[in-house]
Amino acid sequence: MKKTFWAGSIALLLGLLASQTAFAEGGAVADKFKWLTFLVFGLIIGMTMYVTYRAAKQTSSAADFYAAGRSVTGIQNGWAIAGDYLSAASFLGIAGLISLYGYDGFMYSVGWLVAYITVLLVIAEPCRNIGKYTLGDILAFRNNPKASKVVAAISTVTVSTFYLTAQMVGGGVLVKTLIGIDYEVSVIAVGILMLTYVVFGGMKATTWVQIIKAILLVTASILLVVFTWGQYGFSFPGFLQAAVDNPDIQKQVAKLIGDAATNMTPAELGQRFLEPGLYLKSPIDQISLGMALVLGTAGMPHILMRFFTVPTAQDARTSVIWAMAIIGGFYVLTLFLGLGAAMNVTPNAIMALDKGGNMAAPLLAQFVGGGADSYLGNLFLAFVSAVAFATIVAVVAGLVLASASAMSHDLYVGVIRGEHATAKEQITAARVATVIVGALAIYVGIAAKGQNVAHLVALAFAVAASSNLPAVFLTLYWKKANTYGIVGGMLAGAGSAILLVMLSPNMTYPLAKLADAKKVLEGTPLVVAKEAAPAQWGFSCELFADAACKKEVKAAPEKPAVPGAKEKLAKAQADLATLTDDAAKAAKTKEIAGLEKSITAAEGDLKKFEGQTTSMMGLEKPWFMLKNPGLLSIPIGFLVTILLSLFTRDRRSDEMWDELYVRQNTGINAEGAQAH
Repeated sequence: MKKTFWAGSIALLLGLLASQTAFAEGGAVADKFKWLTFLVFGLIIGMTMYVTYRAAKQTSSAADFYAAGRSVTGIQNGWAIAGDYLSAASFLGIAGLISLYGYDGFMYSVGWLVAYITVLLVIAEPCRNIGKYTLGDILAFRNNPKASKVVAAISTVTVSTFYLTAQMVGGGVLVKTLIGIDYEVSVIAVGILMLTYVVFGGMKATTWVQIIKAILLVTASILLVVFTWGQYGFSFPGFLQAAVDNPDIQKQVAKLIGDAATNMTPAELGQRFLEPGLYLKSPIDQISLGMALVLGTAGMPHILMRFFTVPTAQDARTSVIWAMAIIGGFYVLTLFLGLGAAMNVTPNAIMALDKGGNMAAPLLAQFVGGGADSYLGNLFLAFVSAVAFATIVAVVAGLVLASASAMSHDLYVGVIRGEHATAKEQITAARVATVIVGALAIYVGIAAKGQNVAHLVALAFAVAASSNLPAVFLTLYWKKANTYGIVGGMLAGAGSAILLVMLSPNMTYPLAKLADAKKVLEGTPLVVAKEAAPAQWGFSCELFADAACKKEVKAAPEKPAVPGAKEKLAKAQADLATLTDDAAKAAKTKEIAGLEKSITAAEGDLKKFEGQTTSMMGLEKPWFMLKNPGLLSIPIGFLVTILLSLFTRDRRSDEMWDELYVRQNTGINAEGAQAH
């Protein structure tokens, strides 16, 4: 074991050193400071590898590999859950959204925090009391074991794959943007580290990596907030007032709201940044997304697995309370990170490096440390970059462990071997499954390069909320729920969620892409200014057949045409030739570079989608207009489970109800849980 471990460690180190050549171009860190990045990355990776080495020596049974031997305390598990939950999307994505859209970005923080109330009230303790290692064990307690474990394994792998793909692609893109590592190298590095954690250390190593990552993430965020908020005397009203008065924020709001800004004062523009509606413009779509996030968390397989690692039901409750406190505190910090980045780095500078705003927190770290040309600024940036990298690896490790557990424990041990596998056989099966899932994750991550996979995170939560949550909730709390309802409901919930996404605006529609590309290159002709009253709900006048709206549209004045990027580029180049001021020249040169980038992307889309008219589902435009299917797929999952349970009978489900009811409420025998 030791030789294999160190061989893998050396191979990883050589791989990372070989990637030195990939640092030659791009990245937020200047070339002369990149040695700092290597140093900080090496320290954090070395720390987690040592933890894995220690955990590997203590992993000798299936219980150790899947559930850390049920030896994790409530506080430790709370930090580990926080580490599992606080992904790169939380650290980088939410701070970025707040820096660009203000209030609406912070609403994502609120939604994800509220989700844990569902987990605490209805899921944590009962699942820990009746489960063993996986989602399949929970469902198999009173339902047909083989049928339950097969469908649970399918759902687990599906949810994990969606989430995993988004993490791998996001990790590759973000690390490339942060420090200039080639996309493929960063994906492979994430995969190798994750495989090392899971294959050798199992749940023990994954738990401690999550704890370390959560502590580093919270520490980095607190330091950023202290340096940022301290400029305003730690006064919250003063901090918000500074945001309202900030000219860069006012310009960002004016850009977002367009013509409406002409009748607003600078103070009103700044105040608008702290009000809803700049980003979340369709309440119905946001209700659907909110349902998926709040209910989906309770059905995420890698979160459910965490409750099997604690020794008592009290520890399960304690772990959720600690997780809520840590996650809640962190999400409060994102408000300061986002607004601080908007005021100090500026939205334009953030979007220049990444249009989605994901560079807000790292750039803020560089700023508070002294700027792009200072050692401290780049050291702080390197630390934040390394924490983001550790965050990605830790979340991926948790997802891979959940998928591997479903394949090895549920399918191989539970279904194929009929719970008769030896301890050694179970460990071997788990490690083989981990390698298979890990290799697949690396392949999918590289294959999906350049693809828009942002919707896969929301889809993962939607499938979990539509498939896993109804099955777990009704198994625990409804006496009439049975195997037929659980299996049918999980398949219907997951199937409807996936199908609706395939028919939604998330997919690529060539006609729309071609139209957008032509609009970028050629601009827009004279258009009519539409009345936006019905559009505030995300729909058009035509859909509502609103006569008053149509009348106002017809009577509205015409707008001048918007010039295309090519016309703007020609004008900018002509303006550059007349400038003498160095600062103005630098700004104009940056503007020209942005226009050239837009033209290249638009021309690429014209070539890529030439001759295409429909999406992969054969549609010219979306059939299902919501971006998240939760509003429809979650009721489908519950309804199918209920109807099939009412119209069918399953003797085992009925007979096991009393035992389940006692066990989930008392925890009797939970510590010695064996095959059910």
